[in-house]
Amino acid sequence: MRYWPTLLMALVLGGLGLYLYLVEFPAKESQDRQESARKKVLSLDQQAITGLTFKTDRTELHFERNPDKGWMLTAPLQTEADQREIQNLIRALVTGSIHRVVDENPASLAPFGLETPVTTITITTAGARETLSVGDSGPLSSTLYVLRESDHALLLTDMAPKDFVNKSLMTFRRKDILHMARSEVDRIRLTYPTTEIVLYNVNEKPKPKWKIRYPVEAEADVNEVRMLLFRLEDLKALGIVDPGPERDKLAKTLTAPKVKITLHAADGDQTVKLYQPNPSSGEAIAETAPDAPLYRITPTAIKDLTKELFNLQDKRLLGADATDIAMLSVTTPTGQYVLINQSGEWVLEAHPADKVNQQTADLFVSRVANVPAEERVMKQSGPLAPYGLVTPAAEFVATGRDGKLVGKLSLGSQSNGLVYAMGQRLQGIYQIRADLLKQIPSKQDLLAAAGDTVKTSN
Repeated sequence: MRYWPTLLMALVLGGLGLYLYLVEFPAKESQDRQESARKKVLSLDQQAITGLTFKTDRTELHFERNPDKGWMLTAPLQTEADQREIQNLIRALVTGSIHRVVDENPASLAPFGLETPVTTITITTAGARETLSVGDSGPLSSTLYVLRESDHALLLTDMAPKDFVNKSLMTFRRKDILHMARSEVDRIRLTYPTTEIVLYNVNEKPKPKWKIRYPVEAEADVNEVRMLLFRLEDLKALGIVDPGPERDKLAKTLTAPKVKITLHAADGDQTVKLYQPNPSSGEAIAETAPDAPLYRITPTAIKDLTKELFNLQDKRLLGADATDIAMLSVTTPTGQYVLINQSGEWVLEAHPADKVNQQTADLFVSRVANVPAEERVMKQSGPLAPYGLVTPAAEFVATGRDGKLVGKLSLGSQSNGLVYAMGQRLQGIYQIRADLLKQIPSKQDLLAAAGDTVKTSN
């Protein structure tokens, strides 16, 4: 029985632990929750909010949450709301905390800017309603005085003025001109006053591949197409002119668009026309439909969305992907050699038994295949002598697995850090970066024996 004091102590400690777990801890958590709730400016659940009214001395806006479309502006007009702006407003309300209760029943509101509030916001749920009046900034610039209607308490809060002050109808309207996700677009038509360009996505795996269907059949520059779609998705209105006399007057000044863009996706087409009726005024207008609003946009959007065929073409001059090259002939003023791809391994035609540094060969072939045109010199081929292309500084000829010519690239003389070039993919004369001339490996660079030593052969 000498262990009974230890056993008794264990039972006491166990009972104490059980008491703390079942009684004290839950009580403390409940107290903390109640204390946290008391510190909140708005005690309503964010997900339960179904309606908002935002009132200033200039306007009164009403919003309702639509189960399918999200937040909608219902007054003073009916249209889609800017979902991000509404969510930011709600987040600022539900996360706002009380620094202190200034007065539980204030006799005078004027000293706090609440006699004529800057903003009054009414929040509704299915079974509750709260109104918050926003006044002046507090002692710190990141605080606001707020009057809460439910208990008529004057609060000093940590809510920031930027979330509630200087907001207008334009702030909360949807400003995206096109309703699209760039990943869903499979065809783009760019119509200009004198020409048209049609691009389509061939949906190759694992990466999408864009091609030009008109005015030529050609590979498209995937990065340029991706940037075009990004800018279209990001095209936003700086101002909105709704249907009415003002719109009618503005529409009369719009004649021929600088560009008409049509996007095709599985759920249908979307079209936007971009106008610049008076370039000197700096005003630019977007139109999506005759009965839709007109949108004021930044003039740079027209420049960004007006693309020449050259901009959208695949500007890699050689004309073949690195993976499609079975043989690459390299000719320079100092020599000539041929790289042959045999079962995924590069060998030199004149030295089939010697080991080629595969990393060096892969990098070189990739550089030749992927070098893009930087500037266009001539659309059509012309005299070659002025550009050093009669006797090229380097020439690359690529052959495919079927033995047919799949690519050719000639490099001429240099000018301002660029080198003149002609390639099979694009007709004409171009300039590319001169780096490629310095990156052509010699036979000795390509041949490597065991132990990473260079092996030369005669």
